[in-house]
Amino acid sequence: MTDTDNDTDNDTGNDTGTRNVQDADATRRQVLYWRLLSRVFGADEQPTLERASVAIVDDLGLPAALLDPGVSIDNLVQRFPGLAEELQDLMAEKDHEDGGEVRRAALVSKLLLNVFSTGTGNVTASKLESWKKDAGWFERGMGCEPGGLRHSPGDEEVAAVLAGIEGDLVKRMHLREVLADPALSRQLTPSMSLIEQLLRDKSNLSGVALANAKALIRRFVDEVAEVLRTQVEKTSVGVIDRSVPPKRVFRNLDIERTIWKNLTNWSPEDQRLYVDRLYYKQTARRTTPARLIVVVDQSGSMVDAMVNCTILASIFAGLPKVDVHLIAYDTRALDLTPWVHDPFEVLLRTTLGGGTDGTVAMALGRPKITDPRNTVMVWISDFYDNRSLINDFEAIHRSGVKFIPVGSVNSSGHASVDPWYRQKLKDLGTPVISGHIRKLVLELKNFLA
Repeated sequence: MTDTDNDTDNDTGNDTGTRNVQDADATRRQVLYWRLLSRVFGADEQPTLERASVAIVDDLGLPAALLDPGVSIDNLVQRFPGLAEELQDLMAEKDHEDGGEVRRAALVSKLLLNVFSTGTGNVTASKLESWKKDAGWFERGMGCEPGGLRHSPGDEEVAAVLAGIEGDLVKRMHLREVLADPALSRQLTPSMSLIEQLLRDKSNLSGVALANAKALIRRFVDEVAEVLRTQVEKTSVGVIDRSVPPKRVFRNLDIERTIWKNLTNWSPEDQRLYVDRLYYKQTARRTTPARLIVVVDQSGSMVDAMVNCTILASIFAGLPKVDVHLIAYDTRALDLTPWVHDPFEVLLRTTLGGGTDGTVAMALGRPKITDPRNTVMVWISDFYDNRSLINDFEAIHRSGVKFIPVGSVNSSGHASVDPWYRQKLKDLGTPVISGHIRKLVLELKNFLA
């Protein structure tokens, strides 16, 4: 046999060995994922899958606790600190080292199991908080900071699923009993799902339970307000008013425009540019007080948008030269303008659920329009409403009012909007805003600046 033949045999053997290893790894990954699916969708253990998974995890040098859904990820990382770095960005879209696919599958299975296998029956305050921490590790695995998944473009669907799971856990709690116990109540961390349940149940609470519920709502309002206030401050503002002459001071000197306008004065002999005229940047902005009318559908499906927009309205109400009015409605309309500076008080005065009739809100809002060209009306709803309301929207738009229809300004960006209204408003030139609240912030600041 020639040397060439030997080399060929060796290459063939190496290729076969590589394929065998790859096939074995693929089989082990399948075992781990089949075991994950069986635990998520069924309460009973599958002995064969459990034994095989334990053997795989042991062979990888990973702790057996990795397979136990009863062990929180926080607990796991405390006992095995080296896993913290491995869990970070575990599921993010990036290149991972070759050869670690099975280990990665085992770790991914742990994240998915703890977040998506929530069981049935009653939920305690401790279990809810433990799930939230596990969800935070899941977000780290997705390449986000805990709580940051909802603010990452492109991950809205996953964020909506997480919000749904959390909402289900909250509904399975004996919330009134938890709120009546100060020790248990302190274990709760405010979230949109929890706030929604508190707002729905607040009329049935009293004494200590009501006081604890109000404290949780206040904490949540303050936390969201801080985030939204930062977004308002960072978002670029509107058009410069060029009818006001610029201040002729050095800091406003427009060097690029000055050079461009004086290029004809360039002297090749002297190698100098002779400037006949200086040009300055415009800095003045509109100072006429603007009126912002926010109309919020307080039906149950719009709670996320309602909470965000009442807080946003309070932030804009604190700005100079902005006159903010707030209206909430279901089958009746309520003028909440006296409390617009305090979203906490606004939320306590709203009643979730019931029917929807936007015509009563329009009847309350239209008289507030005294200077159409200097007014913006934000209408937050899913628009499953009286079809005749479109005539009012068209009239408002034609009058010169800046009309902004909003279908959802929540963290996930998912909301069902009546397709008929969506198309009609698009044809009107005022398409429904859906998605992150930053879109609404930008629209408002461009108008109010």
